[in-house]
Amino acid sequence: MTGYTLRAATPADLPAMREVIRSNFNGLGAPDPGSKLHLVLDPARYLLTESDGRIVGTAGALTRDLAVPGAVIPAAHVTAVTVSPVHTRQGLLRRMMTEQLTTVPEAVAVLWASEGRIYQRFGYGLASQNVTIRADRREVAIRGTIGTGAGHLRGAAPTEVLKELSEVYARALAGRPGLSSRSDAWWTFLTTDLESERDGHTATRAVLFENADGVVDGYTRYRVRSQWDDNGPKGEVNVVELVAATPHAYAALWRFLLGVDLTRTVVMGLSSVDEPIFHMVDEPRRLAGKVGDGLWLRIVDLPRALTSRKYAAPVDVVIEVTDALLPANAGRWRLRAGAGGALVNCSPTDAPADLSCDILELGAAYLGGTTLGALAATGRVQEHRPGAVAAASTAFGWHVAPASIEIF
Repeated sequence: MTGYTLRAATPADLPAMREVIRSNFNGLGAPDPGSKLHLVLDPARYLLTESDGRIVGTAGALTRDLAVPGAVIPAAHVTAVTVSPVHTRQGLLRRMMTEQLTTVPEAVAVLWASEGRIYQRFGYGLASQNVTIRADRREVAIRGTIGTGAGHLRGAAPTEVLKELSEVYARALAGRPGLSSRSDAWWTFLTTDLESERDGHTATRAVLFENADGVVDGYTRYRVRSQWDDNGPKGEVNVVELVAATPHAYAALWRFLLGVDLTRTVVMGLSSVDEPIFHMVDEPRRLAGKVGDGLWLRIVDLPRALTSRKYAAPVDVVIEVTDALLPANAGRWRLRAGAGGALVNCSPTDAPADLSCDILELGAAYLGGTTLGALAATGRVQEHRPGAVAAASTAFGWHVAPASIEIF
């Protein structure tokens, strides 16, 4: 590593960091002087690699909580991992990722991967998937009357209803593994609607669903792209997010989105694999759902991570774990959870292993979206006691699929 230095960032580094990150992600044009990154970035949580006094690599983390099965826990939200093109293949990425994982205070780390093959090398497992919906609104209708007559819709600029948005989101957070907490600063970041980020769409709009008691039970933030051809309008509704605390709110908001005038397509890019809309419409095929990878999760502190979540069924299992990067996680661990996921204990043991796997597989299974049974079918989880995979897979599962509805 001759000629390279690794250090923590300072507030003075922010302009240069912003340019390096933009350039290394192949951003177009000059950096936006109105960038909103400063609203949520904590320079002290960013690692910088320098060569001859110039920043050539970055690895950051955002301080946020993460919903996991039965709990909400602190998680390092890893972001802005870059190495300048002329400095690749020098071990800089491994050095930054190793330093980050050995120093973060949280028990787990999560990220969105530009390429999954990069982060599997550092013990990140594919913990959730997302579905992109591209609905032909003329070919899809919601069956029955759900969402009608149970309340009313109200339109607003997102910045005018931040209190209502944050309250609905807080209600939804604990019930959906994969969602991340949002501070006031994060809400300001999300609703600061720079024209340079609209990609031909209108400014972001908000629609709220209020129930008969005047309580806001759901909202959607969306944009519209105007488009016409010789046959008339064929605009697109781009759903930034839809968050609902009740089925009526969810259905009413989808009815609205599917009925926006002068549009033909509704696109929602970060849906869950168990999105209710697939079971509410008359022709789910016309939703054109496409599955992609979502959150990648890395267990940093194994006993703390496994005792921080709840389990879907009682379990008593010994897991032998390998972890080349964080050896404190390696060894045999006895995981015990009682009915309802209570009385969770995870401690070292010399007892024979019931299962064995790498830390990557436990990260993949941690949010309940990737089953240990599926991983066993790949050979990446080995069973040493008959029935151990079935019992552990059931316990690690959850009644709803994990989903992350924002890329950080």
